Amino acid sequence: MRILVYGLNFAPEPVGVGKYTAEMAASLADGGHEVRVVAAPPYYPAWRVGQGYTTSRYRREDWRGILVIRCPVYVPDRPGGIRGVLHLGSFALSSLPVVLGSAVWRPDLVWVVEPPLLCAPGALAAARLADAGTWLHIQDFEVDVAFDFGLVRGRLLRAFVTAVERLILRRFDRVSTISDAMMGLAERKGVARDRLRLFPNWADTDVVASSEGVTRYRQELDLPLGSVVALYSGSMGPKQDLDLLARAASVTKDVCGLVWVYCGDGPGRRDLEAACNGLANVRMLGLQPMDRFPDLLHLADVHLLPQRAAAADLVMPSKMTGMLASGRPIVSACLPDSEAANVVRRCGEVVEPGDAESFAGAVAELAVDPHRRRRLGDEGRNYATRHLSRRRTLSQMAAAFAELARARSRTETVREATGGARSPVSSSGRGQHDG
Repeated sequence: MRILVYGLNFAPEPVGVGKYTAEMAASLADGGHEVRVVAAPPYYPAWRVGQGYTTSRYRREDWRGILVIRCPVYVPDRPGGIRGVLHLGSFALSSLPVVLGSAVWRPDLVWVVEPPLLCAPGALAAARLADAGTWLHIQDFEVDVAFDFGLVRGRLLRAFVTAVERLILRRFDRVSTISDAMMGLAERKGVARDRLRLFPNWADTDVVASSEGVTRYRQELDLPLGSVVALYSGSMGPKQDLDLLARAASVTKDVCGLVWVYCGDGPGRRDLEAACNGLANVRMLGLQPMDRFPDLLHLADVHLLPQRAAAADLVMPSKMTGMLASGRPIVSACLPDSEAANVVRRCGEVVEPGDAESFAGAVAELAVDPHRRRRLGDEGRNYATRHLSRRRTLSQMAAAFAELARARSRTETVREATGGARSPVSSSGRGQHDG
Protein backbone atom coordinates (compact mmCIF):
# COMPACT_ATOMS: atom_id res chain seq x y z
CA MET A 1 0.00 0.00 0.00
CA ARG A 2 0.92 3.63 -0.41
CA ILE A 3 0.22 5.50 2.82
CA LEU A 4 0.33 9.27 3.26
CA VAL A 5 0.94 10.17 6.92
CA TYR A 6 -0.13 13.71 7.77
CA GLY A 7 0.46 15.34 11.13
CA LEU A 8 2.00 18.28 12.91
CA ASN A 9 4.50 16.28 14.97
CA PHE A 10 7.10 13.76 13.82
CA ALA A 11 10.63 12.51 14.52
CA PRO A 12 13.07 13.50 15.85
CA GLU A 13 10.68 14.72 18.56
CA PRO A 14 11.47 12.37 21.48
CA VAL A 15 8.10 12.32 23.25
CA GLY A 16 4.40 12.75 22.58
CA VAL A 17 2.52 12.42 19.31
CA GLY A 18 5.61 12.77 17.11
CA LYS A 19 7.29 9.77 18.69
CA TYR A 20 4.31 7.46 18.11
CA THR A 21 3.62 8.72 14.59
CA ALA A 22 7.25 8.18 13.61
CA GLU A 23 7.38 4.68 15.06
CA MET A 24 4.18 3.78 13.21
CA ALA A 25 5.56 5.14 9.92
CA ALA A 26 8.83 3.23 10.38
CA SER A 27 6.97 0.00 11.13
CA LEU A 28 4.83 0.38 8.01
CA ALA A 29 7.88 1.05 5.85
CA ASP A 30 9.70 -1.93 7.36
CA GLY A 31 6.63 -4.01 6.47
CA GLY A 32 7.01 -3.19 2.79
CA HIS A 33 4.56 -0.31 2.46
CA GLU A 34 5.42 2.93 0.69
CA VAL A 35 5.13 5.78 3.18
CA ARG A 36 5.31 9.55 2.81
CA VAL A 37 5.01 12.05 5.63
CA VAL A 38 3.84 15.67 5.75
CA ALA A 39 4.83 17.29 9.05
CA ALA A 40 6.18 20.43 10.70
CA PRO A 41 9.81 20.87 11.77
CA PRO A 42 10.48 19.36 15.21
CA TYR A 43 9.73 21.72 18.10
CA TYR A 44 8.04 19.69 20.87
CA PRO A 45 8.14 19.59 23.88
CA ALA A 46 10.54 22.55 24.23
CA TRP A 47 8.43 24.75 21.91
CA ARG A 48 11.65 25.70 20.15
CA VAL A 49 12.50 24.53 16.64
CA GLY A 50 15.25 21.94 16.59
CA GLN A 51 18.78 22.73 15.46
CA GLY A 52 19.16 22.70 11.68
CA TYR A 53 15.46 23.36 11.07
CA THR A 54 13.52 26.53 10.34
CA THR A 55 9.90 27.58 10.83
CA SER A 56 9.72 29.57 7.61
CA ARG A 57 10.68 27.27 4.72
CA TYR A 58 9.59 24.01 3.14
CA ARG A 59 12.08 21.19 3.29
CA ARG A 60 12.28 17.64 1.94
CA GLU A 61 14.33 15.07 3.83
CA ASP A 62 14.93 11.35 3.95
CA TRP A 63 14.16 9.75 7.30
CA ARG A 64 14.91 6.03 7.43
CA GLY A 65 14.05 5.74 3.73
CA ILE A 66 10.80 7.69 4.12
CA LEU A 67 10.24 10.99 2.33
CA VAL A 68 9.31 13.64 4.89
CA ILE A 69 8.12 17.04 3.71
CA ARG A 70 8.45 19.72 6.39
CA CYS A 71 6.07 22.68 6.18
CA PRO A 72 6.36 26.13 7.80
CA VAL A 73 4.74 26.65 11.19
CA TYR A 74 4.43 29.40 13.77
CA VAL A 75 5.82 28.24 17.13
CA PRO A 76 4.91 30.49 20.08
CA ASP A 77 6.93 30.52 23.28
CA ARG A 78 3.80 29.90 25.32
CA PRO A 79 0.92 28.24 23.46
CA GLY A 80 -2.65 28.98 24.38
CA GLY A 81 -5.51 31.19 23.30
CA ILE A 82 -5.07 32.96 20.00
CA ARG A 83 -1.40 31.98 19.80
CA GLY A 84 -2.34 28.31 20.00
CA VAL A 85 -4.93 28.73 17.26
CA LEU A 86 -2.38 30.55 15.09
CA HIS A 87 0.15 27.79 15.73
CA LEU A 88 -2.20 25.03 14.56
CA GLY A 89 -3.69 27.13 11.77
CA SER A 90 -0.31 28.10 10.34
CA PHE A 91 0.63 24.46 9.81
CA ALA A 92 -2.78 23.51 8.42
CA LEU A 93 -2.51 26.36 5.91
CA SER A 94 1.13 25.86 4.88
CA SER A 95 0.73 22.08 4.54
CA LEU A 96 -2.51 22.20 2.53
CA PRO A 97 -0.91 22.59 -0.94
CA VAL A 98 1.59 19.83 -0.10
CA VAL A 99 -1.14 17.41 0.98
CA LEU A 100 -3.33 18.19 -2.00
CA GLY A 101 -0.33 17.83 -4.31
CA SER A 102 0.37 14.42 -2.79
CA ALA A 103 -2.80 13.15 -4.47
CA VAL A 104 -0.72 12.86 -7.65
CA TRP A 105 1.33 10.20 -5.82
CA ARG A 106 -1.97 8.28 -5.55
CA PRO A 107 -1.88 7.02 -1.97
CA ASP A 108 -4.18 4.18 -1.03
CA LEU A 109 -4.68 5.66 2.42
CA VAL A 110 -4.49 9.16 3.85
CA TRP A 111 -3.83 8.90 7.59
CA VAL A 112 -4.05 12.10 9.65
CA VAL A 113 -3.53 12.61 13.38
CA GLU A 114 -5.40 15.00 15.68
CA PRO A 115 -4.26 17.43 16.90
CA PRO A 116 -4.62 19.46 14.86
CA LEU A 117 -8.18 18.84 13.69
CA LEU A 118 -7.65 21.76 11.31
CA CYS A 119 -5.66 19.39 9.09
CA ALA A 120 -8.57 16.98 8.68
CA PRO A 121 -10.38 18.87 5.86
CA GLY A 122 -7.18 18.93 3.80
CA ALA A 123 -6.70 15.21 4.38
CA LEU A 124 -10.26 14.50 3.25
CA ALA A 125 -9.81 16.62 0.14
CA ALA A 126 -6.54 14.94 -0.81
CA ALA A 127 -8.07 11.50 -0.32
CA ARG A 128 -11.03 12.48 -2.50
CA LEU A 129 -8.68 13.56 -5.29
CA ALA A 130 -6.68 10.33 -5.03
CA ASP A 131 -9.69 8.07 -4.43
CA ALA A 132 -7.95 6.94 -1.23
CA GLY A 133 -9.22 5.69 2.09
CA THR A 134 -9.32 8.11 5.01
CA TRP A 135 -8.24 7.52 8.60
CA LEU A 136 -8.28 9.97 11.52
CA HIS A 137 -6.28 9.02 14.62
CA ILE A 138 -7.14 11.06 17.73
CA GLN A 139 -4.40 11.55 20.31
CA ASP A 140 -6.19 14.48 22.02
CA PHE A 141 -9.71 15.83 21.71
CA GLU A 142 -8.26 19.28 21.23
CA VAL A 143 -11.59 21.12 20.90
CA ASP A 144 -12.74 19.94 24.33
CA VAL A 145 -9.28 20.52 25.82
CA ALA A 146 -9.15 24.09 24.50
CA PHE A 147 -12.51 25.06 25.95
CA ASP A 148 -12.37 23.01 29.16
CA PHE A 149 -8.96 24.44 30.04
CA GLY A 150 -10.11 27.97 29.24
CA LEU A 151 -7.59 28.36 26.42
CA VAL A 152 -10.48 29.40 24.17
CA ARG A 153 -13.76 30.83 25.48
CA GLY A 154 -17.30 31.45 24.29
CA ARG A 155 -20.45 29.33 24.53
CA LEU A 156 -21.63 30.08 21.01
CA LEU A 157 -18.14 29.59 19.58
CA ARG A 158 -17.89 26.21 21.30
CA ALA A 159 -21.27 25.13 19.93
CA PHE A 160 -20.20 26.08 16.41
CA VAL A 161 -16.77 24.45 16.59
CA THR A 162 -18.25 21.29 18.12
CA ALA A 163 -20.79 21.05 15.29
CA VAL A 164 -18.00 21.38 12.72
CA GLU A 165 -15.97 18.75 14.58
CA ARG A 166 -18.88 16.29 14.50
CA LEU A 167 -19.31 16.87 10.76
CA ILE A 168 -15.61 16.23 10.10
CA LEU A 169 -15.46 13.08 12.23
CA ARG A 170 -18.34 11.50 10.33
CA ARG A 171 -16.57 12.00 7.01
CA PHE A 172 -13.71 9.58 7.73
CA ASP A 173 -13.76 5.91 6.76
CA ARG A 174 -12.14 5.03 10.07
CA VAL A 175 -11.51 6.89 13.32
CA SER A 176 -9.16 5.51 15.96
CA THR A 177 -8.07 6.72 19.36
CA ILE A 178 -5.97 5.61 22.31
CA SER A 179 -8.33 4.74 25.20
CA ASP A 180 -11.76 3.28 25.85
CA ALA A 181 -12.96 6.55 27.35
CA MET A 182 -11.89 8.46 24.25
CA MET A 183 -13.60 5.81 22.10
CA GLY A 184 -16.82 6.50 23.96
CA LEU A 185 -16.44 10.24 23.48
CA ALA A 186 -15.87 9.77 19.74
CA GLU A 187 -19.03 7.70 19.54
CA ARG A 188 -20.99 10.42 21.37
CA LYS A 189 -19.65 12.88 18.81
CA GLY A 190 -21.33 10.91 16.05
CA VAL A 191 -18.78 8.33 14.87
CA ALA A 192 -20.46 5.01 14.15
CA ARG A 193 -19.18 2.20 16.37
CA ASP A 194 -18.26 -0.01 13.42
CA ARG A 195 -15.89 2.69 12.13
CA LEU A 196 -14.09 3.13 15.47
CA ARG A 197 -10.83 1.39 16.33
CA LEU A 198 -8.79 1.35 19.55
CA PHE A 199 -5.02 1.66 19.21
CA PRO A 200 -3.43 2.61 22.55
CA ASN A 201 -0.04 4.24 22.69
CA TRP A 202 2.44 1.45 23.17
CA ALA A 203 5.26 0.74 25.57
CA ASP A 204 8.71 -0.43 24.58
CA THR A 205 9.04 -3.29 27.06
CA ASP A 206 12.21 -4.57 25.36
CA VAL A 207 14.34 -1.59 26.42
CA VAL A 208 16.31 -2.26 29.60
CA ALA A 209 18.28 0.29 31.60
CA SER A 210 21.92 -0.15 32.56
CA SER A 211 22.94 0.01 36.21
CA GLU A 212 25.88 2.19 35.17
CA GLY A 213 23.53 4.66 33.48
CA VAL A 214 21.27 4.93 36.53
CA THR A 215 24.29 5.38 38.78
CA ARG A 216 25.58 8.13 36.49
CA TYR A 217 22.26 10.00 36.79
CA ARG A 218 22.42 9.77 40.59
CA GLN A 219 25.96 11.15 40.53
CA GLU A 220 25.07 13.98 38.14
CA LEU A 221 22.12 14.97 40.33
CA ASP A 222 24.24 14.75 43.50
CA LEU A 223 21.70 12.47 45.17
CA PRO A 224 22.46 11.34 48.72
CA LEU A 225 23.32 7.67 49.13
CA GLY A 226 20.15 5.61 49.57
CA SER A 227 17.80 8.41 48.53
CA VAL A 228 14.40 7.59 47.03
CA VAL A 229 13.61 9.38 43.76
CA ALA A 230 10.12 10.59 42.87
CA LEU A 231 10.37 11.38 39.14
CA TYR A 232 8.25 13.47 36.82
CA SER A 233 9.44 13.22 33.22
CA GLY A 234 7.72 14.65 30.18
CA SER A 235 6.11 17.71 28.71
CA MET A 236 5.58 20.68 31.00
CA GLY A 237 2.39 22.26 29.73
CA PRO A 238 -1.18 23.17 30.67
CA LYS A 239 -2.53 19.59 30.80
CA GLN A 240 -0.16 18.71 33.64
CA ASP A 241 -0.75 20.16 37.10
CA LEU A 242 2.83 21.34 37.59
CA ASP A 243 1.90 23.49 40.58
CA LEU A 244 0.93 20.28 42.37
CA LEU A 245 4.51 19.02 41.95
CA ALA A 246 5.95 22.13 43.57
CA ARG A 247 3.48 22.01 46.47
CA ALA A 248 4.06 18.29 47.07
CA ALA A 249 7.83 18.81 47.22
CA SER A 250 7.32 21.64 49.70
CA VAL A 251 5.10 19.46 51.91
CA THR A 252 7.86 16.82 52.13
CA LYS A 253 10.88 19.14 52.39
CA ASP A 254 11.73 17.68 55.81
CA VAL A 255 11.28 14.01 54.82
CA CYS A 256 14.76 12.53 54.95
CA GLY A 257 15.97 10.76 51.80
CA LEU A 258 13.05 11.67 49.49
CA VAL A 259 14.15 13.64 46.41
CA TRP A 260 11.81 15.00 43.73
CA VAL A 261 13.32 15.06 40.21
CA TYR A 262 11.48 17.07 37.54
CA CYS A 263 12.70 16.40 34.00
CA GLY A 264 11.40 17.87 30.75
CA ASP A 265 10.63 21.06 28.92
CA GLY A 266 7.70 23.13 27.82
CA PRO A 267 5.90 26.41 28.47
CA GLY A 268 5.34 25.62 32.17
CA ARG A 269 8.95 24.85 33.07
CA ARG A 270 9.94 28.37 34.11
CA ASP A 271 7.00 28.65 36.50
CA LEU A 272 7.79 25.24 38.01
CA GLU A 273 11.44 26.22 38.53
CA ALA A 274 10.37 29.45 40.20
CA ALA A 275 7.92 27.63 42.49
CA CYS A 276 10.64 25.15 43.53
CA ASN A 277 13.29 27.77 44.12
CA GLY A 278 14.92 27.18 47.49
CA LEU A 279 13.66 23.59 47.91
CA ALA A 280 16.74 21.45 48.63
CA ASN A 281 14.80 18.24 47.90
CA VAL A 282 14.13 19.16 44.23
CA ARG A 283 16.37 18.56 41.22
CA MET A 284 15.60 19.90 37.74
CA LEU A 285 16.68 18.24 34.50
CA GLY A 286 16.27 19.34 30.91
CA LEU A 287 14.93 17.10 28.16
CA GLN A 288 17.19 14.04 27.96
CA PRO A 289 18.53 12.33 24.81
CA MET A 290 16.71 9.20 23.71
CA ASP A 291 19.68 6.92 24.32
CA ARG A 292 19.48 7.83 28.03
CA PHE A 293 15.71 7.45 28.29
CA PRO A 294 15.70 3.89 29.72
CA ASP A 295 18.21 4.92 32.40
CA LEU A 296 16.10 7.97 33.25
CA LEU A 297 12.93 5.89 33.70
CA HIS A 298 14.79 3.44 35.95
CA LEU A 299 16.24 6.31 37.99
CA ALA A 300 12.77 6.60 39.50
CA ASP A 301 11.72 4.73 42.60
CA VAL A 302 8.25 6.26 42.12
CA HIS A 303 6.84 7.84 38.97
CA LEU A 304 4.63 10.94 39.18
CA LEU A 305 1.58 11.55 36.99
CA PRO A 306 -0.20 14.80 37.86
CA GLN A 307 -3.22 15.55 35.68
CA ARG A 308 -5.74 18.36 35.71
CA ALA A 309 -9.33 17.27 36.28
CA ALA A 310 -10.48 18.79 32.98
CA ALA A 311 -8.22 16.41 31.04
CA ALA A 312 -9.69 13.23 32.54
CA ASP A 313 -11.18 11.56 29.47
CA LEU A 314 -9.99 13.98 26.78
CA VAL A 315 -6.38 12.79 26.78
CA MET A 316 -4.56 9.64 27.86
CA PRO A 317 -1.08 10.57 29.13
CA SER A 318 1.41 9.07 26.69
CA LYS A 319 4.15 9.19 29.33
CA MET A 320 2.29 6.48 31.27
CA THR A 321 3.45 3.76 28.89
CA GLY A 322 7.12 4.24 29.76
CA MET A 323 6.32 4.40 33.46
CA LEU A 324 4.51 1.07 33.31
CA ALA A 325 7.25 -0.59 31.26
CA SER A 326 9.94 0.55 33.72
CA GLY A 327 8.55 -1.62 36.51
CA ARG A 328 8.18 1.28 38.95
CA PRO A 329 4.99 2.27 40.84
CA ILE A 330 3.02 5.36 39.86
CA VAL A 331 1.35 8.01 41.99
CA SER A 332 -1.25 9.92 39.98
CA ALA A 333 -3.45 12.88 40.73
CA CYS A 334 -6.45 12.32 38.46
CA LEU A 335 -10.21 11.84 38.64
CA PRO A 336 -10.98 8.54 40.39
CA ASP A 337 -13.33 7.36 37.63
CA SER A 338 -10.99 8.23 34.74
CA GLU A 339 -9.33 5.60 32.59
CA ALA A 340 -5.89 6.72 33.75
CA ALA A 341 -6.97 6.06 37.35
CA ASN A 342 -8.21 2.59 36.45
CA VAL A 343 -4.79 1.70 35.06
CA VAL A 344 -2.78 3.30 37.87
CA ARG A 345 -4.71 1.48 40.59
CA ARG A 346 -3.10 -1.73 39.36
CA CYS A 347 0.37 -0.43 40.00
CA GLY A 348 0.26 2.55 42.33
CA GLU A 349 -1.87 5.14 44.09
CA VAL A 350 -4.55 7.55 42.87
CA VAL A 351 -5.44 10.80 44.63
CA GLU A 352 -7.80 13.63 43.75
CA PRO A 353 -6.50 16.26 41.31
CA GLY A 354 -4.95 19.24 43.06
CA ASP A 355 -4.62 17.53 46.46
CA ALA A 356 -0.93 18.14 47.20
CA GLU A 357 -1.11 16.76 50.75
CA SER A 358 -2.52 13.39 49.63
CA PHE A 359 -0.19 13.28 46.64
CA ALA A 360 2.87 13.89 48.80
CA GLY A 361 1.60 11.44 51.41
CA ALA A 362 1.17 8.64 48.87
CA VAL A 363 4.72 9.19 47.59
CA ALA A 364 6.15 9.30 51.11
CA GLU A 365 4.41 6.02 52.05
CA LEU A 366 5.89 4.27 49.03
CA ALA A 367 9.28 5.78 49.74
CA VAL A 368 9.61 3.80 52.98
CA ASP A 369 8.22 0.52 51.62
CA PRO A 370 10.58 -1.01 49.00
CA HIS A 371 8.73 -4.35 48.94
CA ARG A 372 5.45 -2.67 48.02
CA ARG A 373 7.21 -0.57 45.41
CA ARG A 374 8.61 -3.70 43.84
CA ARG A 375 5.25 -5.51 43.87
CA LEU A 376 3.35 -2.60 42.34
CA GLY A 377 6.09 -2.01 39.77
CA ASP A 378 5.92 -5.62 38.66
CA GLU A 379 2.15 -5.32 38.27
CA GLY A 380 2.61 -2.28 36.03
CA ARG A 381 5.21 -3.96 33.84
CA ASN A 382 3.04 -7.06 33.49
CA TYR A 383 0.14 -4.84 32.40
CA ALA A 384 2.34 -3.10 29.82
CA THR A 385 3.58 -6.42 28.47
CA ARG A 386 0.07 -7.84 28.13
CA HIS A 387 -1.78 -4.80 26.80
CA LEU A 388 0.67 -2.22 25.45
CA SER A 389 3.10 -4.23 23.35
CA ARG A 390 4.54 -2.11 20.56
CA ARG A 391 4.89 -5.07 18.21
CA ARG A 392 1.30 -6.19 18.72
CA THR A 393 -0.25 -2.73 18.42
CA LEU A 394 1.68 -1.83 15.27
CA SER A 395 0.83 -5.15 13.63
CA GLN A 396 -2.84 -4.58 14.47
CA MET A 397 -2.69 -1.12 12.90
CA ALA A 398 -1.14 -2.49 9.70
CA ALA A 399 -3.80 -5.21 9.55
CA ALA A 400 -6.57 -2.64 10.04
CA PHE A 401 -5.18 -0.51 7.21
CA ALA A 402 -5.14 -3.56 4.93
CA GLU A 403 -8.71 -4.41 5.98
CA LEU A 404 -9.88 -0.93 5.01
CA ALA A 405 -8.13 -1.25 1.63
CA ARG A 406 -9.89 -4.57 1.00
CA ALA A 407 -13.25 -3.11 2.00
CA ARG A 408 -12.76 -0.18 -0.37
CA SER A 409 -11.69 -2.57 -3.13
CA ARG A 410 -14.90 -4.57 -2.70
CA THR A 411 -16.93 -1.36 -2.79
CA GLU A 412 -15.10 -0.28 -5.95
CA THR A 413 -15.84 -3.62 -7.61
CA VAL A 414 -19.55 -3.24 -6.84
CA ARG A 415 -19.49 0.34 -8.07
CA GLU A 416 -17.90 -0.65 -11.38
CA ALA A 417 -20.32 -3.55 -11.81
CA THR A 418 -23.24 -1.18 -11.37
CA GLY A 419 -21.80 1.48 -13.67
CA GLY A 420 -20.65 3.90 -10.96
CA ALA A 421 -18.07 6.60 -11.75
CA ARG A 422 -14.52 6.71 -10.41
CA SER A 423 -12.34 9.61 -9.37
CA PRO A 424 -10.44 11.02 -12.38
CA VAL A 425 -7.12 11.07 -10.51
CA SER A 426 -7.15 7.33 -9.86
CA SER A 427 -9.27 5.99 -12.72
CA SER A 428 -6.34 4.11 -14.24
CA GLY A 429 -3.26 2.26 -13.12
CA ARG A 430 -4.15 2.02 -9.45
CA GLY A 431 -3.57 -1.70 -9.29
CA GLN A 432 0.10 -1.21 -10.16
CA HIS A 433 1.01 -0.43 -6.58
CA ASP A 434 -1.61 -2.24 -4.52
CA GLY A 435 0.02 -4.24 -1.76
